[in-house]
Amino acid sequence: MYLVDTNVVSERRRGRNADRGVKEFIGNNDHLLYLPVQVIGELQCGVQVLRRRGDRAQATRVAAWVRKIVDEYGSRILPFDLPCARVWGILRGLGDQNQIDKQIASIALVHDLTVVTRNTSHFARTGVRLLNPFLADSKPSNRANREALR
Repeated sequence: MYLVDTNVVSERRRGRNADRGVKEFIGNNDHLLYLPVQVIGELQCGVQVLRRRGDRAQATRVAAWVRKIVDEYGSRILPFDLPCARVWGILRGLGDQNQIDKQIASIALVHDLTVVTRNTSHFARTGVRLLNPFLADSKPSNRANREALR
């Protein structure tokens, strides 16, 4: 099972223009995908940035899309709870960069999930299994690894 980072969820919004690897991965694994609650927070932040910039029309469209994501994943949105906080405390000792990603890594470790992200370097040294579904980023060996996880 997989814990999907914001950059993968956001790629879906590109529709036909989305990275083919992401589309294939989601299409083949949709029932195995979970979201960390932080993804919803990051998407909501994006809505607020659009509002602050004065782009109300785009903010309205993105807010509707975020509601759709929340409805779609519903029970597959995982919280950051006490066991996750304890693991996160350990991961913080690795350095203070990418704290939200370390929270996501904590959720993945507690629930034994593979993190699906473009930003694999943000999860370095956390001990989580990683998968980058973006074909544009893939080397032949990464594609073989991705195929093996299906």
